[in-house]
Amino acid sequence: MAWGGVSSLQLGLSLIWSEARHRGIPLEQVVAWMAEKPANLARLTNKGQLALGYDADFAVFAPDEAFVVDVSKLKHKNPITPYDGKTLAGVVRKTFLRGAVVDGQTPTGKLIRRGGV
Repeated sequence: MAWGGVSSLQLGLSLIWSEARHRGIPLEQVVAWMAEKPANLARLTNKGQLALGYDADFAVFAPDEAFVVDVSKLKHKNPITPYDGKTLAGVVRKTFLRGAVVDGQTPTGKLIRRGGV
């Protein structure tokens, strides 16, 4: 179990996009890395893409905008990050889970257990 949450997780898409963009990797490839591939790895057959029969999990993302990481604005339990003060490309405007807006206050996730774990 991660200590108080996964530090810097909320920055994940922007971190990966910043480096990918710098290296000339298209956003479509980043989307596959950040959605499709993890869903396949976890064998979540209704996740990972926007298609009929899949959960409507997605983010409204502004890839051409940038922001400076401010540790005081992080939303995880222990707001620490090695990226404080770093400029990142891409701003997540909204997040949707199963088609509903994630408000950052109401817990909506589900615990997934596999094989008695």
